[in-house]
Amino acid sequence: MPFDLGSFGLVFWFVLVWSMVWKGIALWKAGRNGQLGWYVAMFIVNTAGILEILYIFIFGRKKAPVA
Repeated sequence: MPFDLGSFGLVFWFVLVWSMVWKGIALWKAGRNGQLGWYVAMFIVNTAGILEILYIFIFGRKKAPVA
């Protein structure tokens, strides 16, 4: 049988843990930065960590204050 439920379970748990780690970090950063829109979007949308990684490394950077 080409589809083994055991290996599917292993992949499922790996993706679940992967997603939860990135989601936790990204939600924490969005909360600390006061970005409610990003927080809500990441809380509702499940993208297996892709949206969260983009937020952390691209969109979530604090902007330098304008003098």
